[in-house]
Amino acid sequence: MADPAANEPSPAAVRPLPLLPAVRHRFADVGGLRVFYREAGPADAPVLLLLHGFPSASHQFRRLFDVLGTRYRLVAPDYPGFGHSDSPAPGEFDYRFDTLADVAEGFCKALGLDRFALYVFDFGAPVGLRLATRHPEWITGLVVQNGNAYEEGLSDLAREFIANRHGVEGAADRVRAILTPEVTRSQYEGGTADPELVAPDGWTLDQHFLDLPGRGDIQVELALDYHSNLALYPAWQEWLRTHRPPALIVWGRNDAFFTESGARAYLRDLPDAELHVFDTGHFALEEKLPEIAPLIDAFLARGRD
Repeated sequence: MADPAANEPSPAAVRPLPLLPAVRHRFADVGGLRVFYREAGPADAPVLLLLHGFPSASHQFRRLFDVLGTRYRLVAPDYPGFGHSDSPAPGEFDYRFDTLADVAEGFCKALGLDRFALYVFDFGAPVGLRLATRHPEWITGLVVQNGNAYEEGLSDLAREFIANRHGVEGAADRVRAILTPEVTRSQYEGGTADPELVAPDGWTLDQHFLDLPGRGDIQVELALDYHSNLALYPAWQEWLRTHRPPALIVWGRNDAFFTESGARAYLRDLPDAELHVFDTGHFALEEKLPEIAPLIDAFLARGRD
């Protein structure tokens, strides 16, 4: 008869696995809207609020949650019209960046978040910087990842996109033409040093949401409002100069939309900020998570001391 113990590894052969967080998937009621969010980490740990970009949702932070979710309280909502959050049709909800910031503000109040570091990426920058200027007392630090707030950070492609606005002939059709699988995929793989490190799940899930009934109309409305963000750049820069939040800036230098110049421009207003530029594209976490996550960990740990 076989000895059951013969199949058991010796204590010396058992290596402890790194701790992984329990990630909870919840909804918050914000003014009658069900806002989906992911949350992990100890309730009493320093908080990092993560604001996603276009055309994504909170799922873009899934791997970062696994790395940092046992040390910090990570909270990542989906905006209305994105991911798993409610998506009322335009006309039932006013899809502008001001109203996305209203929802983000209401979300923070609903969860009792009043002291946190803020991670802003892409669309998350205009949403998060609106939030920061409304409530500077909430912000303990700033992590900027390809989130633009300076004119010199706009590529020619970005300027063409921003030129689309209400009243411009053909603008809505030009925006709708980019809501395709090919363009969505290119936002993930474009500019990467090794596309094999970029999982296809991100752009596939993004496209699933984009293809849901009514979601294209929502994205058109937001795109036609993007120009409103540029008018607020001076106010956001003034907030940075005045409040000087501790800041970590991580940037994919091959971003087709937001150039490396936009990353370096932050240093004018935040001369003490930590800047790291990587040989990757727009969704820098997809390829460079092993390099970026330790930087975020160290940054948050300094704020904890």
